[in-house]
Amino acid sequence: QVQLVESGGGSVQAGGSLRLSCTASGSIYNMAWFRQAPGKEREGVAYINTDSGNTNYADSAKGRFTISQDNAKNTVYLQMNSLKPEDTAMYYCAANCPYGRSRCLASPAFTYWGRGTQVTVSS
Repeated sequence: QVQLVESGGGSVQAGGSLRLSCTASGSIYNMAWFRQAPGKEREGVAYINTDSGNTNYADSAKGRFTISQDNAKNTVYLQMNSLKPEDTAMYYCAANCPYGRSRCLASPAFTYWGRGTQVTVSS
């Protein structure tokens, strides 16, 4: 059984930065960050292939967010810079998607999910 624990959320002003962490217990592969704002569908933000290190980003995240991993700590990070009010959402870590990076980011086909960490960006 895999458990994912997110941390690092909080409240920042527009233009600020946050780094989210997701620490996993158990065997994991292909991890991603999703987010869900009130009244909206969950959307993929960033994906990483934990074997190759290949990444994929939603258009809204490109150039501002960076997903990375520390295999020794079984942890995936999401560095978020130049935050905007529209980035406000609950951010979820996900692990173990059997598909390629595009499909994994486009649809929440992951086996394991964390409970989420709230990110609030004020203008």
